[in-house]
Amino acid sequence: MARTGATGSATGTHGHHKAHPTEAHPTEAHTTKAHGHSPADDDVSQRLLDSAATLSYDPATEIDWDAPLPAGEYGLNPEWSTLYGTRLWDEMTEEQRVTLTRHEVCSIMTTGIWFEMILQQMVLRDQYLKNPADAGFRFALTEIADECRHSIMFARACEKMGVPQYRPNSVIAQAGRLFKATAKGELAYGGILVAEEVLDVMQRDWMRGENVLDIVRGTSRIHVVEESRHMKFARQQIRERMRHASPARRRAAATGIAAGAFVIVSSMVHPGVYTAAGLDRERAVAEVRANEHRKAMMRTSSRHLMAFLAECGLLTKASAAVYRRVHML
Repeated sequence: MARTGATGSATGTHGHHKAHPTEAHPTEAHTTKAHGHSPADDDVSQRLLDSAATLSYDPATEIDWDAPLPAGEYGLNPEWSTLYGTRLWDEMTEEQRVTLTRHEVCSIMTTGIWFEMILQQMVLRDQYLKNPADAGFRFALTEIADECRHSIMFARACEKMGVPQYRPNSVIAQAGRLFKATAKGELAYGGILVAEEVLDVMQRDWMRGENVLDIVRGTSRIHVVEESRHMKFARQQIRERMRHASPARRRAAATGIAAGAFVIVSSMVHPGVYTAAGLDRERAVAEVRANEHRKAMMRTSSRHLMAFLAECGLLTKASAAVYRRVHML
């Protein structure tokens, strides 16, 4: 169902603000469930529901899908291109740069669709047979509805830009199938948070990019506002489950979340985007791997995520090594 098409700022929904404290107060101990759920957790979910009721979008009407695409506008800020800062970028024509960034943003969008489908299944499984009167249950279903609209929105944007679907390779696809079927609790919400946090930082720049296509700016704005609530919910869920977790459980969760992050981040930009821009694929991939600017941008995207994981005891020596491999640390 279409909801309010608000155009105000996302004040109060920024995904990088700390969520409402969820540590159980001594006076609440008698109401705290065995797994760590407390009235404060319900309060977070209720406030997220209230936010969704007042600040949500319907992409079908918010985006001008019929507007022509200006020939010279990028798909994303050039600074976020995987090749920006390399010798190959300096050699490229402006037309190639525009083409590359449009294919890159669509590759990220289609990766987003893939992971949003995984996310929806994990959230549904997590809420199976839970009390529908709980605010957390209702917000989880609200989040799934948001993700359905986001996937349709990204699909329409890629179609509008004339970019084909970029799918993860068969190994990654099967890894995703296993993850969605088995991940639960903090592992599921940790994977969700990884995908949303990294994309959030990128899209906050894209939505302000003066030389970025309006269709990308508009879809980014919608995604940033609504995903900020999803990130708060994921953080709440992780804090709740980690509240009384044993050291062994924390270590296992840290490793699992890092493995999920590796799969997600390494799959964001498909190598086919370089062929589409008329570049030598092998050279382009080699320059991306050595691109220090790209590595710095990834660390910037992950800064808030790493701080949160450390706060929850989910940034171990083993998991940090994985994050360094994909330049998140």
